[in-house]
Amino acid sequence: MRFVIVTGMSGAGKSTALKMLEDMGYFCVDNLPIPLMSKFAEMLTAQDSEINNVALGIDVRGGQAFTNLEKKLEEIKAHGIKYEILFLDAKDNVLVKRYKETRRQHPLGGEGRIDLGIAKEREAIRFLKVQAKYILDTSKMLTRELKRELTKIFVQGKTFKNLYITVMSFGFKYGIPQDADLVFDVRFLPNPYYIEELKEKTGNDAPVRDYVMDNDRTREFVEKLHDMMEFLIPNYILEGKNQLVIAVGCTGGKHRSVTLANELYEFLNIKENYGVRIEHRDIRKDAITKAK
Repeated sequence: MRFVIVTGMSGAGKSTALKMLEDMGYFCVDNLPIPLMSKFAEMLTAQDSEINNVALGIDVRGGQAFTNLEKKLEEIKAHGIKYEILFLDAKDNVLVKRYKETRRQHPLGGEGRIDLGIAKEREAIRFLKVQAKYILDTSKMLTRELKRELTKIFVQGKTFKNLYITVMSFGFKYGIPQDADLVFDVRFLPNPYYIEELKEKTGNDAPVRDYVMDNDRTREFVEKLHDMMEFLIPNYILEGKNQLVIAVGCTGGKHRSVTLANELYEFLNIKENYGVRIEHRDIRKDAITKAK
């Protein structure tokens, strides 16, 4: 039997993850009273139990009993019941935004500030994150991307190194992404903007991609970029980093940066032990600006 405890920050997507796991064939229970956890685990491991995969949602909604959670987990482990912890997280500013959009109150915030409730929750569940086998930062994840990562882990059984990478193209004239961990400037490459038949196309179009990539400087840059990724990413994983944003920028974020971001995404996406997504932040902004 596979026993998964789904936990993490309120607003990070635990309820969504439980629904997805249920669709994947897991028997899911959300917000089970913490004092009942031991009995629940014993029932599931009984010889006559027909349940193979279980996901149990646990969070600070357990109230005062939540303080006994660490002890309950130790009891479960002492009885020889194996469990895995899936911890869903997100950046504080993202959580605040999600709460404001849904007009919900944070369970530890009362009628006070949301950010104070988030800070209290982080402290209360710190021990769960330390014990977690899987940590997913949903700050930039779309629903379908979360489902893809959960499928990899809990259906396909692939190794997951708790790192989710966003490869982002952008235009320097619109500003460097504030959450970027690594920024690469590709404005030194030949610019399709000055080729009349390529000007209105983007790096997603084959003619632009071919123009940018068919260049010795580009090929050398790509080779060095791949080498750097091969070195950096394993070390970020060792450091315990869960979210990595790699930003690739050109002047307008439409041609060169899109081409190189796509190429880097394809290179990283063949790896099976971490998640990767692509985002083209400014690809349409030139057209919007001209329309105004």
